[in-house]
Amino acid sequence: MDFKDHIKIISDRITALKDQIHTEEATKNAFIMPFLQALGYDVFNPLEVVPEYVTDIGTKKGEKIDYLILRENQPIILIECKHHKQNLDLHDGQLLRYFHVSKAKFGMLTNGIEYRFYTDLVSPNKMDEKPFLSFNLTEIRDNQIEELKKFQKNTFDVANIVNTASELKYMGELKNALSAEMANPSDLFVRHFAKQVYDGMITPKVAEQFTSLLKRTISLYFSELIQERFKIALNQEKQNEAQAANDSASSDPISVNNDKTVETTVEELEGFFIVRSLLRNHVEVSRIAQRDNLNYFSILLDDNNRKPICRLYFNGKKKQIGIFGESKEETKFEINSLDDIFKHGDLLIKATQVLERKEPGANTTSI
Repeated sequence: MDFKDHIKIISDRITALKDQIHTEEATKNAFIMPFLQALGYDVFNPLEVVPEYVTDIGTKKGEKIDYLILRENQPIILIECKHHKQNLDLHDGQLLRYFHVSKAKFGMLTNGIEYRFYTDLVSPNKMDEKPFLSFNLTEIRDNQIEELKKFQKNTFDVANIVNTASELKYMGELKNALSAEMANPSDLFVRHFAKQVYDGMITPKVAEQFTSLLKRTISLYFSELIQERFKIALNQEKQNEAQAANDSASSDPISVNNDKTVETTVEELEGFFIVRSLLRNHVEVSRIAQRDNLNYFSILLDDNNRKPICRLYFNGKKKQIGIFGESKEETKFEINSLDDIFKHGDLLIKATQVLERKEPGANTTSI
């Protein structure tokens, strides 16, 4: 099992258990210790992972940080842990104090779900106020996993991490600044673009007009960009399907209904890919297929209409996902956004496992 799979397992574990985790100590045991193990550290070896490490601060004696990771008997990472419901913004000062009196080059602040990594890019031996790497483990992206790999025991290299930490920090801040401008364009941002297309003087009234136009243009641009990428992916899948048919091989699992009255939307395809991602560790993704119908969008196992995993009802005013149970009954859940599909990951996994256990010839429900 590779590192990415380990992280996905921990992510699924968090989703399944977080409502039953009520203390900071339980958060450590259920979420944080498995995370450190995934990085390759032996959490039961006090010569490698030191729990309750004493860091005396000035006249304060006996101050303790939750964990210290050692490498060749030298401190490398300080870890401060909080309960998974705690807002980390309230606790970075505590880690800063510990960092100041330690020889560790990196600090980690976490509540078991959100992780923030710090170092001393601005002033030597003084922890930066802002992390150079941060992520939510239940929503972690592939590029963040690649950066996290650098903290693995077998690849850990201080110089390598520091060399990229500065870029990561400023890229993160630039992304946040850009996101803020997209949501609420500043006067300077509006005037910059207005000057590209408007020859007159940018008066306050003109700036106000262009603020509204720019927000709508940004929204339209990204919407079209996403749709175009889905079209490219869908066209590629259709080409693969045609080629496979010509070769008399099995058809590709992604196929669009040829009925001209049925229109497969970008939102339905995105929902399909979310379901795929939730099931990727339980079944080969190539076995998860889709078929669109007039009233719902079906997601199937083995492209078999007798093996329904779920249905997406996105055509009406109220969006729902219907998931099939042990006896093939369908239970519908209302969803407000595509992100809500992730809340039903356990049921989708169970539905797939039921289909895997089903004996050939058993009575099934058709889509």
